[in-house]
Amino acid sequence: MSARAGDVSVVIPTFDRASVLPRALDSVVAQTHSPAEVIVVDDGSTDDTAELVERRFPSVRLLRQENRGVSAARNRGIEASGGEWIALLDSDDEWRPSKLERQMSGLEERPELRVCHTDEIWIRQGRRVNPRQIHAKHGGWIFEHCLPLCAMSPSSILIHRSIFEVVGMFDEELPACEDYDLWLRICSRYPVLYVDEPLVVKHGGHEDQLSRQVWGLDRFRIQALEKVIDSGHLNEADWQASVAMLLKKIEIYLEGTRRRGRREEAAQYERRLQHWRCQLHLMEQA
Repeated sequence: MSARAGDVSVVIPTFDRASVLPRALDSVVAQTHSPAEVIVVDDGSTDDTAELVERRFPSVRLLRQENRGVSAARNRGIEASGGEWIALLDSDDEWRPSKLERQMSGLEERPELRVCHTDEIWIRQGRRVNPRQIHAKHGGWIFEHCLPLCAMSPSSILIHRSIFEVVGMFDEELPACEDYDLWLRICSRYPVLYVDEPLVVKHGGHEDQLSRQVWGLDRFRIQALEKVIDSGHLNEADWQASVAMLLKKIEIYLEGTRRRGRREEAAQYERRLQHWRCQLHLMEQA
């Protein structure tokens, strides 16, 4: 298998971000190794996103759909792409010029690997911030690093097409934490290559970020954890680590539901907590 840059399809989902999308596209155009194609999926924008792409970036393939969320937009782009490798880029982020070149070079040296991500620079409201230690990136078999939080940035990821055929696509039923869910499914089966260079600039702090719009993100991580635990693909150590993390996240979310007086929901999560405590106890006693 070759990891030639010409085999890369870039997929950029976007919704009402005409003000920042050109920055993302300019960073793709500036790549030292050009991709085979660039696909922008306009997820029902009400601004001038489509007109901007057609006018300023005529070589970009523009797909338009009714607003269905970021997962559906990414899936649409992946399904429409023709490259052997898929590079994702969020429309509010940008790449350093050597991003694809460095990833392709690393994959040429490690042809057995099918997933690659990089380090990143964080910008919040125009100012650079330092990530905490919990956000440190890793390579190899990183499944346990994926359990607490999203361990890879979608904008840094490069995935071989065959991965999606095995683990599936982004879960369109999840309104948030869809990347966390996919990384769990991928990293439970595959090691990853980590390029220890800040090749992605992530811009955050704006009002339309999902993490600022959706309360109780742990409920979606709980769904993702239960899904991977029930998949039958985890070894014993990963299963136990997953259930232990699931219990922590249920406890955190349960406390939030109690504080907000959501009694029926709290009762539901109390039952789930007891169920998984019993499952973990049975495994430990086996």
